[in-house]
Amino acid sequence: METKPLRILYIAPMNHGWYGLYRQRSLQRLGHTVFPIDIMQYERGGNPLLARIRYRLQVGAVVNRMNRDVLRLAEEHSVDAVWFDKPLFIRAATLQRLRARGIATIDYMIDNPFGPRRDPGFRLYVRTIPEYDLHVQQRDVSVAAYLARGARRVVKVQTAFEPSVHFAPPPGWSDRDRTREVSFIGTPYDDRPRFLTELSRTHHLPVIISGPNIWKRKLSPAALAALYPSDGELYDAAYREGIWKSKINLSFLTHGNQDEYAHKSFEIAACGGFLLAERSPGHSARFKEDEEAVFFSTLEECAEKCRQYLNDEPTRTRIAVAGHRRALASGYDNDTQLKKVFTTLEEILPK
Repeated sequence: METKPLRILYIAPMNHGWYGLYRQRSLQRLGHTVFPIDIMQYERGGNPLLARIRYRLQVGAVVNRMNRDVLRLAEEHSVDAVWFDKPLFIRAATLQRLRARGIATIDYMIDNPFGPRRDPGFRLYVRTIPEYDLHVQQRDVSVAAYLARGARRVVKVQTAFEPSVHFAPPPGWSDRDRTREVSFIGTPYDDRPRFLTELSRTHHLPVIISGPNIWKRKLSPAALAALYPSDGELYDAAYREGIWKSKINLSFLTHGNQDEYAHKSFEIAACGGFLLAERSPGHSARFKEDEEAVFFSTLEECAEKCRQYLNDEPTRTRIAVAGHRRALASGYDNDTQLKKVFTTLEEILPK
């Protein structure tokens, strides 16, 4: 179903290689006129200590300025909607004034403010849940939590790959081009540091990790030297090529967010990588086990699957090709997922 093009004030993190930029591209491909604001200019500006206090308490001059800017720019650009991507600093009064002007408000929240991870910074946000016209969520438990806290409307989408970044390697790509064996590219949430260390130390598998510098604090000195090379975090083309160069791409659920599947799983499949993901109903519903992806539930099963597939290039290739085909055919991309948001939004906007 086609929806009418909208004028959208889009407020999101615009870090290099970040998902806010990917969703902006998708909104533009869907035909919308987008006026972007980089939320990071408010979240990280000025004195680092004050920035940390601001993040936790959502008070101060910068928060005031952000709310004023949203109202001013929404009026200047004559927008139909304001799309907020993780809006920690937005006040209820700002949302109420936008609604009074006939401007729809959309909250896209990839994290779970009610999950066991208990991230700081959600104090103001959770109080504003009833004020948004539409919340976009990725998990059933979050849909229920938002409705219980007075949300007007909630639409569920899944995290998705960005087709301009995540695509398969050139024809003929093979193990001759791969320099990474058992590979994880991502963050050290939950029990991942111990899991990957044991995969290497106890099960003697050639593990390599790429990700943010926080890994340096999460791994022991010995594990850091063995598993974490100096290239650090991989973005955009480097991230895609990291998947291409990996024989086995690991993907973990973020249990602290109560996730049903891993965002990374769709990116790996879209990049034509062999996906070895943590087993869950969400993953099993989206990929056929041992045909489009391979799953594990325990450290021991993960190690067993790594040993089984590491030197079996033909089977890895067959599964990776099928997983790539599934990701494209089933709409695990940004455009397909964001279309669901606008189908629901059309029911809210004035006719």
